[in-house]
Amino acid sequence: MAEDPALNVRRIVRTIDRAALGTRLRSHGGVPYVSLVLAATDQAGRPLLLLSALADHTRNLEADPAASLLFDATGGGEDALAGERATLIGRAAPDPAPEARRRFLSRHPSASMYAGFKDFRVFCFTPERAHLVAGFGRIHWLDAPAILTPPATELADAEAGIVDHMNQDHADALQLYATRLLGQDGDGWTMTGIDPEGLDLRRGGRTARLTFARRIETAAAARAELVRLVKVAREQPHHDVA
Repeated sequence: MAEDPALNVRRIVRTIDRAALGTRLRSHGGVPYVSLVLAATDQAGRPLLLLSALADHTRNLEADPAASLLFDATGGGEDALAGERATLIGRAAPDPAPEARRRFLSRHPSASMYAGFKDFRVFCFTPERAHLVAGFGRIHWLDAPAILTPPATELADAEAGIVDHMNQDHADALQLYATRLLGQDGDGWTMTGIDPEGLDLRRGGRTARLTFARRIETAAAARAELVRLVKVAREQPHHDVA
């Protein structure tokens, strides 16, 4: 686990694909209202949510965009309070950019069944602060500049092509990343996104995050890092999972 609190927050938000969304319930005088939502992120690490206009939380955001998101990374451990979690506070607003929708659906392909319905829109959550609990006594407040990733335009423009190429032509490399470098099991891991700090993987309902050794900003740098990671993975011992 990374020891830098800001890196921890970014890793948690990019790894966990669902969150508890807190809004103010307008039909009940603004009392706190918490709901479960699926989450992806944009290139900067801002959470993306696909919300229906018919849902209470969407109506709440339309009346008051202030909200919070809790990302639970405790992982079902015996003592949940000893695990990691990050709460973001900020504001959510519709994001009509095709790239936001593409990135969300890449993260959540099953959502394509209803994403085209007229009442569904992608919302972008812009964090203002984050509260990280990384275990007992390891608690930090961080401001937005620390929890967002400076964008890399060239890499963002190349992302869709990189993801398609890796999924279509280098499934074996993705499998190595998941099993040898991240300790995951099972076949069929796919890449759902790449950003300056790492890449995201998915297998069914499970997600994983592989952090790069250094920041990358171009397609060429991404290729070099992906090749390097394959070599590193092949040097790792393989342990069959019963």
